[in-house]
Amino acid sequence: MGTPAAFATVFAALFVAHSVGDHWVQTSRQAADKGRPGWPGRLADARHVATLTLTKAVLLALVAGVLGLHLRVLGLVVGFAVDAASHWWADRRSTLAWLAKVTRNSEFHELGTPAHPAAPATAAGGYAPTLGTGAYALDQSWHHLWLLIAALLIAGI
Repeated sequence: MGTPAAFATVFAALFVAHSVGDHWVQTSRQAADKGRPGWPGRLADARHVATLTLTKAVLLALVAGVLGLHLRVLGLVVGFAVDAASHWWADRRSTLAWLAKVTRNSEFHELGTPAHPAAPATAAGGYAPTLGTGAYALDQSWHHLWLLIAALLIAGI
């Protein structure tokens, strides 16, 4: 059974690695294509999740090595598998849009996009893109939830 300190350490490492992998390691092509329908989107998403999971594994191994944290292989395999599957599912985009719809968060999901009734606009009345959108916020919070679950599995098994 893992300790609270092991859980906190694993979660912190996964959280940072997630941010690095999702924003620095992911290629622009993966980001653009992972939500496409069919196999091109599925494969782009799989490539993204593979590099993301590798980033998490490397950073967690580094942290565990420096701190002398001993983790069980089964916990690592189960935790990384659950995290990767949940990340792949959400990053197909239509799936997270569906979840937003069934949880009555569609309007928030569309916030910051031209689909939202209060879309940001330029002085000329055209769409003014923003970095932050409701879809991005829901995506990241979904990933954070599964990072927590993965950390519990990794530290607790």
